[in-house]
Amino acid sequence: MLLYPFLAVLLLTTSAVATSYAAELGPRPFFLIDELEDGPLKEKLQSCSAGPYETSDFSIGHRGAPMQFPEHTEESYRAAARMGAGILECDVTFTNDRELVCRHSQCDLHATTNILAIPELAAKCSVPFKPAVFDDDGALVSKAEAQCCTSDISLAEFRQLKGKMDGANQEALTVDEYLKGTADWRTDLYASTGTLMTHAESIELFKSLGAGMTTELKSPAVSMPFDGDYTQQDYAQQLINEYKAAGVPAGHVWPQSFNIEDVQYWINNEPEFGEQAVYLDGRYSDPSFDHTDPSTYQPTMQELVDMGVEVLAPPTWMLVASEAGSIVPSVYAEEAKAAGLQLITWTLERSGNLTNGGGWYYQTIRDVTNTEGDVLNLLDVLAKDVGVIGVFTDWPATVTHYANCMGIGLRGDE
Repeated sequence: MLLYPFLAVLLLTTSAVATSYAAELGPRPFFLIDELEDGPLKEKLQSCSAGPYETSDFSIGHRGAPMQFPEHTEESYRAAARMGAGILECDVTFTNDRELVCRHSQCDLHATTNILAIPELAAKCSVPFKPAVFDDDGALVSKAEAQCCTSDISLAEFRQLKGKMDGANQEALTVDEYLKGTADWRTDLYASTGTLMTHAESIELFKSLGAGMTTELKSPAVSMPFDGDYTQQDYAQQLINEYKAAGVPAGHVWPQSFNIEDVQYWINNEPEFGEQAVYLDGRYSDPSFDHTDPSTYQPTMQELVDMGVEVLAPPTWMLVASEAGSIVPSVYAEEAKAAGLQLITWTLERSGNLTNGGGWYYQTIRDVTNTEGDVLNLLDVLAKDVGVIGVFTDWPATVTHYANCMGIGLRGDE
């Protein structure tokens, strides 16, 4: 029997959600199903193709729906909610007047907004735009670069910006060329009016959409304490304070961080919110860490549990392996489950075309990733065999369709 642990504190109550649960999926899920090899999974997903579809808390809008909408914008969040994402994400960083805003990184404004096209704001960037340099034979000598941070500007100045698709042309000779860096498998079709948001504004929007809320406290790119007296603990507490000020119950919030000290701070100082605090596992960046060997886990899975961590969130590739031509749970996934940790994973629909093996998010299953439909094979193993309780996705319709077909986390079932 399959177990989907969506009960207790990890499932929103009906009092928190909108009265309408209808979701609109568009053509993509059905295109992916058509690309699947024939078999039981394809038959099951085809059997659900007539709908109707409901919002699912299994489907988490990663930065909204940034496959086609500028990330962390109102438009991106609304698109994700329409596609049935039951939980929406605002990554949080701060401006130079210490206001929390939704950005994936403190220093990504040059790639995700039009700041370089506004001269008075571009002049405040940590690293002003520098064009690419080519030699006499046309070979690239040095890439174009810029770095613009939320901490370079005030909230009032942040409000002057428009969101764009994440990307930069590193061979650009001009700012206009630099801003045209959208990956060819994405689109600028919906990127003309990217409305940026503060964290507080995102909370009100998510409430109006009936969505659960997950917020990553982004690692500061500036030295902390910022300006001498704004500490990391102040920053972590400010995030929780904004939920409290908006009257959002702790059970509707999943605060996240790659920094285990942030997670411990919430557990120790805001235990109601800390109960659902998510430790984002970035240990893969440590050369000594081997996700196939539990002896390299520092802290160990049991040590995380002993710290009070209940929810662990690694990237998709750490949870799966390739065995005899099939996708199976990894040793890491089995060790996490054995320790009693709940698992959330990131990020589906962020890899472009899969015919070349799928890139970074598919690195442990590259040999069995050959078609666009393989995203559904991965999703099926994550849900059924690994037992994740939620999946971050750049295009929520795909996960929403799967969740509806398998009966996972549906609002109408609460």
